[in-house]
Amino acid sequence: MKELELKYGCNPNQKPSRIFMEGDRELPIQVLCGKPGYINFLDAFNGWQLVRELKKATGLPAATSFKHVSPAGAAVGLPMDEILRKIYWVDDMGELSPLACAYARARGADRMSSFGDFIALSDVCDVDTARIIKREVSDGVIAPGYEPEALEILKEKKKGNYNVIQIDPDYVPDAIEHKQVFGITFEQGRNDLDINEELLSNVVTDVKEIPESAKRDLLISLITLKYTQSNSVCYVKDGQAIGIGAGQQSRVHCTRLAGQKADNWFLRQAPQVLNLKFVDGIKRADRDNAIDVYIGEEYMDVLADGVWEKTFKEKPPVFTREEKRAWLDQMQGVALGSDAFFPFGDNIDRAYKSGVKYIAEPGGSVRDDQVIETCNKYGMAMAFTGIRLFHH
Repeated sequence: MKELELKYGCNPNQKPSRIFMEGDRELPIQVLCGKPGYINFLDAFNGWQLVRELKKATGLPAATSFKHVSPAGAAVGLPMDEILRKIYWVDDMGELSPLACAYARARGADRMSSFGDFIALSDVCDVDTARIIKREVSDGVIAPGYEPEALEILKEKKKGNYNVIQIDPDYVPDAIEHKQVFGITFEQGRNDLDINEELLSNVVTDVKEIPESAKRDLLISLITLKYTQSNSVCYVKDGQAIGIGAGQQSRVHCTRLAGQKADNWFLRQAPQVLNLKFVDGIKRADRDNAIDVYIGEEYMDVLADGVWEKTFKEKPPVFTREEKRAWLDQMQGVALGSDAFFPFGDNIDRAYKSGVKYIAEPGGSVRDDQVIETCNKYGMAMAFTGIRLFHH
C-alpha cells in the first residue's frame, strides 16, 4: 500500500486528505481494523516513536496514551501494587503482563486526559493488554504486531470499527523531513537525538547523587517531552509519567499544570478517595469525573444535597485543603524534566510542592545560578543536559 485515503484532515471541511510515501514507496503500516483519521495517524506515529525510544532506553515494554498529538501518559512495564491497580481500575483483572502494566499506568495516571486516547505499544499486543483496551474509551492502537486472540478482542470493539494499526518495527524514516505551512515548505533534519544516561552526567547542584531508578525516570521524562507539544515539562515517578504540562507559552504554567496533574495522581491514592462508595452501575468516565471534582476546589459540585446521591451511596466528607496538603507532603522522589531551560526559580518552588527531588533540563538561562540556588535550598539534584527538546 503506497497511499491511504482519509475521510478528511484535521477538520471535516479539510478535503481531500491522505497519507502517502514519496518516491512511490510502500507505507510501513497496515490497517487491520477500522478507518483511522488524520489526527489518529498523527497520534499513532508520534506515539510509536515515543514507545520505541522508551523500550530502547529502559529495556522494558512501553506504552503511551496520546491525545491531540501530545501524550496524556507514558510508562514502562513495571509491576503495580494494589493501590495502583485500584486507582487504574484493573484490580479485578488478575496478574497482568508487563506490556499490560505499561498501558494501565500510561492510561491511568491522567484518566481525564486519556479519555478517547490513541494508544501506542512498543511490543506485540498481547491478550492482557487487549482486555484493558477493550474496556476503555479509546480511538485506536498502533503496535508492531498482535497476538491472534488479542486482535480478535480488539476487532470486537466499537462494533468492529476500532482502529487497529500494525507498523513495521524495522522501518527507518528519511534523515530529512518536510512540512508545509501556508503553502511554504519547511525542511529540517529529523530529531534523532539519542536520549541516554550520558545526558545526566553534568550535575550542577550541591547534591550530586542520582540513583539508578531516578535516572530511569528522568530518561522517561525527557523521551516523553521529545514528543510533547512545547513548551512542556513532565513529572515521572516509578517508571511512569504522572503529570505532563504541554503546549503552554509560559514555562511556569507548564510546571503548575503538570504539577497539579501529579498532585491529582497522588491524591487519588489517599484513603479518603479509595474509600469512596459509588452507586451501582456508574460508568467509568462518570466515576473518574466525580473523583477529579471531589479532590479539587469545586468539590461541592458533587457533594451538594440533591447531587451527591446520583454518584455516591454515602455522602463523602469534604477532603479539606489541609488534609490534601498533609497527604501530598508524603510524595517524595519525583523526577522532573523540561524541554528547555527553567528561566526562574519559581518553577523549582512549584516542583518541590509535588515531591520533586531530581531534575533534568538543558541549562543555558542567564538565571541558571538562581535556579541552581533554588534547587540547593530544597536539596535537589539537577543535571544540565545541554540539549533542547522543542516539538511542534
